[in-house]
Amino acid sequence: MRHIDFLRSLEQLRFSGQLMQTEPAGQKWVFYFVQGRIVYATGGIHPVRRWRRHLTLYCPRIPRYRLAWQIDLANAETVDWTYGWEYALLTLWVAQQKITCEQAMQVVRATVTEVLFDLMRATNVTEQIQHLQPSSLSLEPVGVEAAISDVLLQQQAWHHARLEACLPNQAPLIRRPEQFRKLGSTQLYKTLMHLLDGQNTLRDLAVEMRRSIIDVAVSLERCVQLGLIEYVAVADLPAPILRPPPASTPVPSTPPALAPAKLIACVDDSPLVRNMMERLLTSAGYQFLGVEDPLRAIGILLARKPDFIFLDLVMPNVNGYEVCEQLRKLSHFKDTPIVILTGNDGFANRLRSNFVGASDFLSKPLNAELVLGVIDKHLKKAANFSTIAQN
Repeated sequence: MRHIDFLRSLEQLRFSGQLMQTEPAGQKWVFYFVQGRIVYATGGIHPVRRWRRHLTLYCPRIPRYRLAWQIDLANAETVDWTYGWEYALLTLWVAQQKITCEQAMQVVRATVTEVLFDLMRATNVTEQIQHLQPSSLSLEPVGVEAAISDVLLQQQAWHHARLEACLPNQAPLIRRPEQFRKLGSTQLYKTLMHLLDGQNTLRDLAVEMRRSIIDVAVSLERCVQLGLIEYVAVADLPAPILRPPPASTPVPSTPPALAPAKLIACVDDSPLVRNMMERLLTSAGYQFLGVEDPLRAIGILLARKPDFIFLDLVMPNVNGYEVCEQLRKLSHFKDTPIVILTGNDGFANRLRSNFVGASDFLSKPLNAELVLGVIDKHLKKAANFSTIAQN
């Protein structure tokens, strides 16, 4: 799945920052990363319902209403908003010893798993990343691959229970109460009439009834087939009204004014590297040009005239040094930033890169922060030179 593979790419690139994934209908999911691991995840159709459920499960002594959360954040002397208000509350409560680190981590892991489960059902998702300076962490981040493995097991169990047509964020509603009452005892009927009112999702019911969501869904399936119950959409709960200090708002490392207009080229015979770079750079707001054949690279680059070029060092038939040297002989690429990519980060390679006119040098495996940072660095430098020349 394309958008899940992108999460794996960010783990490999040791990305630090925010990833926002959006489907055409406008639904968004947000992941916060530090060094390729997930700090927290939020978004989707019911972020506040999800938050309240997980507090009920793992932090039962914490109030479940938004005013209490709002007051806690407002009264705290220092609050780190980098990873969203939910994560800020978790770290605040841990610091105040209202909950343990393990309780907070249970909320984080359950949240990441649930967000991923819903994201895997989405189609045509687009990505946008924003580099953030990593903040100090009091909770251990979650590995992407471990989280995906947990979700795949959940999906497999959902499939084996034949619940594909059933959505966990939908709420069961009794449509034919008289017929439904005949199926169980009076006490059971009263309990279920209270719960199956179209206001509690399957996930909410699972927490309320202290059963697994699959058990709940399977137990209702016969009533659904008989037309006694139907699933309906339900709105999220209101979020707390929060006003984080302006100074704490993270600033993207790549200026928005530069990103959309710039075309970044990557000449590399590895499809894995090109695909990874394309996903990273397009989600950061750049245009991307991937070139597989180094022999055709100069002609393609002349035709498209990119603003920045990554060149793999080791390629068949011709190497990155030779391509770089040829590009520097062309007037159009005389000042274009050219960065050599290689798995051998030695002094001799760096020296030769400088000799053939390369602007910089990056080692493989690639690191998202370094990739975005080197683009930012050299595009800023190019913009400054252009301003000086004009003056």
